[in-house]
Amino acid sequence: MTDIAALLDMPDTTVAVVGATDDPGKYGGVIYRDLKCKGFTVFPVNPKRSTVDGDLTYPTLADIPEPPTIVNIVVPPKVTLTVLQACLRLGMMNVWVQPGAEEPDVLTFLQENRFNYLANACIMVQSRLKD
Repeated sequence: MTDIAALLDMPDTTVAVVGATDDPGKYGGVIYRDLKCKGFTVFPVNPKRSTVDGDLTYPTLADIPEPPTIVNIVVPPKVTLTVLQACLRLGMMNVWVQPGAEEPDVLTFLQENRFNYLANACIMVQSRLKD
């Protein structure tokens, strides 16, 4: 399995941020804008918004025009399980579970289904400016 954090160093890495929002007080918005500012191609996923930061928002992972390299999850743990089930169905196996989006059931699901994942670590800390 590829180290998820190492995928951030690849020039063509794309990231779906599930839970992206315009709310400046929520990490889904902060993370989305941070990755975008660092030069990543980022897909905002949120069924309750039509845009995030002026960008078209996708209601589900299945609606994204191309499979992302990493699915970054920034939602409550109960929603995380639903997102992971969709990832499994769609073959999106590189998953980054943000702090607060995990719980024991989430970690068990990730392990039982052999996801390539990183949990309880912030993608903003691990990513760096891209050239």
